[in-house]
Amino acid sequence: MRVLHTADWHLGQHFLTGQERTTEQQAFLDWLLLTVQAQAIDTLVIAGDIFDTQSPSYTAQEQYYTFLVRMQATGCRDIVVVGGNHDSPTMLNASRRLLRQLRIHVVGGVPADPAEQVLHLNAADGRPGLVVCAVPFLRDRDIRLAVAGESPDDRQIRIRQSIAGHYAALSEMDVVRRLREQDVPVLATGHLYAAGGEAREGAERDVHIGGLGLVGAEHFPAAFDYVALGHLHRPQVVGGRQHIRYSGSPVPLSFTEADDKQQVLLLEFKGAGAPVITPLSVPVARRLQRFHGTLDEVEADILAYDNSAFALVAWADVLVRSDETPAEVQRRVQAVLQLQKQQVIAPRGVRHQRATEQPDLAADIAPLAQLHELTVDEVFGRRVAGLPPERAAALTATFGELRQLLSEAEPTVGSTHE
Repeated sequence: MRVLHTADWHLGQHFLTGQERTTEQQAFLDWLLLTVQAQAIDTLVIAGDIFDTQSPSYTAQEQYYTFLVRMQATGCRDIVVVGGNHDSPTMLNASRRLLRQLRIHVVGGVPADPAEQVLHLNAADGRPGLVVCAVPFLRDRDIRLAVAGESPDDRQIRIRQSIAGHYAALSEMDVVRRLREQDVPVLATGHLYAAGGEAREGAERDVHIGGLGLVGAEHFPAAFDYVALGHLHRPQVVGGRQHIRYSGSPVPLSFTEADDKQQVLLLEFKGAGAPVITPLSVPVARRLQRFHGTLDEVEADILAYDNSAFALVAWADVLVRSDETPAEVQRRVQAVLQLQKQQVIAPRGVRHQRATEQPDLAADIAPLAQLHELTVDEVFGRRVAGLPPERAAALTATFGELRQLLSEAEPTVGSTHE
């Protein structure tokens, strides 16, 4: 069985000041179709965050459904789609019965019957070829109930135990054990922040608010020959175990991801046991480029920038550290940007920092200057940053639970910028 693992498409994302990523994401989908066909892929696994918000635009939905239709001509027999924390389980599941007729298996949220998360996929010869424990993002209602007076540490322990218990229960199902004993490999999906994974500041943190890195590699049962994870946007191995991996996002979603390697993962199973894993590099259509430094350095770097390797004009994050007046900085930088307008543009404008000021290290990590560019979680995180750690953790946990309850009660509530 040849399987392709991908995740975190974030279709419909609006970048910083509102630029749509439709062209870049379509370039990836076109490449993926060709790759599935060229690599003779049997099963495509998408490990969550298909969309960027719980109420995706019509354009994003059209991209998704058009891709699924076009996949029917590639020879790929099965597609497995699980929901992520950005996805609406209701929206994804609305079409699952229809899509099942096309051998597209959608698990938007945890179903009432746990057995519905276990998929038996056949090989080309019609015999059992792969078992998939299709686990979506586990929301609070899926794994626990609130306990009055519970401390933050107790809460984290119980969430960790609940998530691990969810995976253990699936691995111990009779059909999973029976097929693995017949030399059928078992793959599990997940959309979470596993301990030891490298998360970016902001968007990838606090999947289960109040605790980071709740689940470690040791919490995934040995019965799983491969664990296909989503949520962290940088491709990485979890806990040194080569068979537990994040594929990463195929399109860089922020300037912090500009230097990541965009890829999907090819898995070749020869029966039960770990697959042979081959990363396949995804061509990047648009470069996200940082120009940080003195005024002279930024001018020189912009003038020297060569975008010939990319199909689309680069987007730049420009931060100038200078004691020149803001007007002079803007004048000089905009002049070189105008000369290079066929190569690079600066969607968020030019940011200016006095050279005599202490450099804002946080800005280099996550350059968010305006309130409208911050996510809800980032605003809340900054608000409680100065509180004692225990108090901040308790407030953050409560805030996360309220947001989760709102989003589950009404999918359109609180879905923007999540």
